[in-house]
Amino acid sequence: MRLRMNGGAIGVKAKEWGALRVWFKAVRFHYVPPSFLPAILGSLIAWSSHYRPDIPAFLLVVVGVTMNHFGLNLLDEVCDYLHGVDGSDEERNPYTGGSGVLTEGLLTPRQVASAAVICFAVTSLIGVYLAMTCGWPILAFGVFGVFCSVFYTLPPVRFAYRGLGELGLLVNFGPVIGLGAYYVQTETLAVEPLLVSLVLGVMMWSEIVINEIPDYEEDRSGGKMNLVARFGRRNATLLYVAGLVVAYLVLIVTVVSGLAPTVIVTGLVSLPLAAKSVRILRANYLNKMEMMPANLAMIRVHFLTGVALIAAYLVYSLQNGVWGSF
Repeated sequence: MRLRMNGGAIGVKAKEWGALRVWFKAVRFHYVPPSFLPAILGSLIAWSSHYRPDIPAFLLVVVGVTMNHFGLNLLDEVCDYLHGVDGSDEERNPYTGGSGVLTEGLLTPRQVASAAVICFAVTSLIGVYLAMTCGWPILAFGVFGVFCSVFYTLPPVRFAYRGLGELGLLVNFGPVIGLGAYYVQTETLAVEPLLVSLVLGVMMWSEIVINEIPDYEEDRSGGKMNLVARFGRRNATLLYVAGLVVAYLVLIVTVVSGLAPTVIVTGLVSLPLAAKSVRILRANYLNKMEMMPANLAMIRVHFLTGVALIAAYLVYSLQNGVWGSF
């Protein structure tokens, strides 16, 4: 375990970068859409079913889940750094291994941990308010979500170190957020938002798996025994592909079974990009630098699928005159 506390050097480097740029790097915003996309999607599913939009509550949900994700990324940064998982390797895949704000001396662990606490506090306050105004079941969604995020890498639970982190994020950044957002608007639950948000949740699984592959050696040496560290990089490629296959199958089955409007098949628009990421990964899973395009492609696959599903529900709502009924 190592801890860099050179406050003077950190202050100089942070000034050179600029505070806003440093914190933007720290929260790893390119990984945050998996939190607010299912929130937007769950709300739109509710509105497409002729429930009256509660815009203030919707905005609070989006802010709450985004802050929760910020907190997750920041706390993960600190815990992995303290356990020696995030190294200062110059040949570094920018899509894995933390943001680098600690290993590069831009911030101290105390600063990052404090920011994480603030983020989780904001999320918790929003959750309590929504529970009081929209129904106490929201508290269950919120407690589960924050618990999974806080203890993703924090002792004594440390889901990510026990091979449970991938499953936790699948559930948390899919059905929990999607159903929670839907409940805020409707004060009820339904199968449609569960299944549609599950598509994004399973894609989150694949995104986590592919991001763990370049960190295989560092994770094993630091005791972070996630699925990739446990089963190896070659088997991880199978887990990655399995996640993508399941995600697209859930989408297709949901439409074919009539549980969601046909127009959401537009979510398959990301399929060619997903296939490209698989080809790159299979050829380069042992080379952390050569597989960078596959990591980037998966980020885009999740984002493109989420945006396509959101656009599909907007089109569906317009076609069915939903907005004119409010």
